[in-house]
Amino acid sequence: MNGSAGNKFGFTVNRSRLIDYDASDRLVRDYVTLREPSFRLCFACGGCTATCTAGQHAPFNLRRMNTFIRRGEIEPLREEVTRCMLCGKCLLVCPRGVNTRNVVSLAAEAIKKLDRNEL
Repeated sequence: MNGSAGNKFGFTVNRSRLIDYDASDRLVRDYVTLREPSFRLCFACGGCTATCTAGQHAPFNLRRMNTFIRRGEIEPLREEVTRCMLCGKCLLVCPRGVNTRNVVSLAAEAIKKLDRNEL
């Protein structure tokens, strides 16, 4: 049997979904958390994402962005922060009082600093 003939059912091996937090880039997370301590209070309820105007018109998801920050995934975060309109609706509905608008601004600022090797 050759390689393609042995695969009778169309299944393939997926790439690993393991997240190595020890190898992640913590610079952006530390930058955001130091300047906006309320970021630590987020428990990813999704209220911000549900009310987001940008998320209704563009592929923006604030909860996903927060996950990228926490995991240290800089490349997907780089694109995500540009989609936010900074309207502040998310800030109004957050049950924990996280200043989500400031988190987005700080993440964008941290990425710019990271690109200039200032972080």
